Amino acid sequence: MLDYVKLIALGLVALLAAIAADWGHDVAYQVHAALIMLIAGGMFIWQLRQIGNAPAVVDTSGYLDSVVRAGVIATGFWGVVGFLAGVFIAFQLAFPGLNFEWGQPFTNFGRLRPLHTSAVIFAFGGNALIMSSFYIVQRTCGARLWGGNLAWFVFWGYQLFIVLAATGYLLGATQSKEYAEPEWYVDIWLTLVWVAFLAVYLGTIFRRREKHIYVANWFLLSFIITVAMLHIVNNLSIPVSLLGSKSVQVFSGVQDAMTQWWYGHNAVGFFLTAGFLGMMYYFVPKQAERPVFSYKLSIIHFWALIFLYIWAGPHHLHYTALPDWASTLGMVFSIILWMPSWGGMINGLMTLQGAWDKLRTDPIIRMMVISLAFYGMSTFEGPMMSIRAVNSLSHYTDWTIGHVHSGALGWNGMITFGALYFLTPRLWGRKQMYSMSAIDWHFWLATIGIVLYAASMWVTGIMEGLMWREVDAQGFLVNSFADTVSAKFPMYVVRGLGGVLYLAGGIIMVWNMWMTIRGGKPVSVSPPAPATAQAA
Repeated sequence: MLDYVKLIALGLVALLAAIAADWGHDVAYQVHAALIMLIAGGMFIWQLRQIGNAPAVVDTSGYLDSVVRAGVIATGFWGVVGFLAGVFIAFQLAFPGLNFEWGQPFTNFGRLRPLHTSAVIFAFGGNALIMSSFYIVQRTCGARLWGGNLAWFVFWGYQLFIVLAATGYLLGATQSKEYAEPEWYVDIWLTLVWVAFLAVYLGTIFRRREKHIYVANWFLLSFIITVAMLHIVNNLSIPVSLLGSKSVQVFSGVQDAMTQWWYGHNAVGFFLTAGFLGMMYYFVPKQAERPVFSYKLSIIHFWALIFLYIWAGPHHLHYTALPDWASTLGMVFSIILWMPSWGGMINGLMTLQGAWDKLRTDPIIRMMVISLAFYGMSTFEGPMMSIRAVNSLSHYTDWTIGHVHSGALGWNGMITFGALYFLTPRLWGRKQMYSMSAIDWHFWLATIGIVLYAASMWVTGIMEGLMWREVDAQGFLVNSFADTVSAKFPMYVVRGLGGVLYLAGGIIMVWNMWMTIRGGKPVSVSPPAPATAQAA
């Protein structure tokens, strides 16, 4: 009976998508409708062929690691795609001729920039968080993922969201916000996928066989819940037509700006910080083979970070129409954030107490340590840049770009690389990665690439800010905007070269993962018995 229900549902989706593709009011909507029609039609045919066949026997005695393996592969793939797009648009800024006329408007910087940021943050980072969440919650709870194939819906549903968002950016369909969010129907789809993600994660915690909920799960659960809230509120919109991609925002003016940066800064705080801290609190102790330095500090770190981060967004709106008290409030909370952030960094680094010698022999732990170093540096630089006087120099300059990338490439990228190197041999039954020397190469290429990128942007950002505020004896501006653009050219080239090194490291990682997967076979691990049964 259930098979026929699935068949009817898929048929209806394919039919509605076909109608939408034919009647759609704009190209982006029609392309997306046609894409959904093809996917639903393909699934309809597959489901039709399954009717009457003997149901496949599914082993439910072990962990559901097949979806984690798929997530590992997707993370590596989207990482290289995102890094490649970033390198290309970096060189577009240095050499405008790379905005090829024959590719307009699809290959210009304005459309490729949101494609790059979303590919790195949401495709690479999002897949890293989903697959590591599924892996960590099973191991720390001693239970298989709840919901059967619901975890697979989360994985494939998220990949569909990535494709819809990416094609929408290229076709010019966004909400025209700072982060260029996808249009309304893509937002609704992501909401459904994210609710399923939360259900799988919470369901697994509820059915846990371990009484204690390990702190990594605290961070991961807060990331899932808060990102859902941020996404829904920031993307409240009214479709202009059910047959078009355009929509009207519920908020406008300064209210929209405030909502946008409440979302934007907390996307950093919960997607790129809390989620990845959940990864750190699991993978660093596991790779170092040492317990967390201070479990009490990890709890203090969690509650302080969760409470403070949500208030920090208004510091992005100094010297705007936002009331001064609101931006000052954001500044104060941003400065206070420095303390719990460094508490987490110290906790991670001190976990290596008694195991520092591993830095000489283990390139994976070296990646994790450098990620913590960049986390500490970024969480000091961020509060400093939120101070009104510093912000008057740094805002709207490339200093902000350098800050963002030192955090994203150094903290998020490096901890994800370490997690991928940790997971790949374990999930495919290998003793270690295919080439440990290749991990060394990746480490040095990525580290040097980040330093070149961030340092060049720090230099050019401060130079840019100083040139903008330089005045002559009569009080007139000395430099035009074009003068600042011309002066930045050498640093833009250095930034592009740093990106090339980081991309090269990512390609080496994907090759190393492929060779490891090729030589191994998937392994199935059963959850351990409850502690009471073990004692018996």
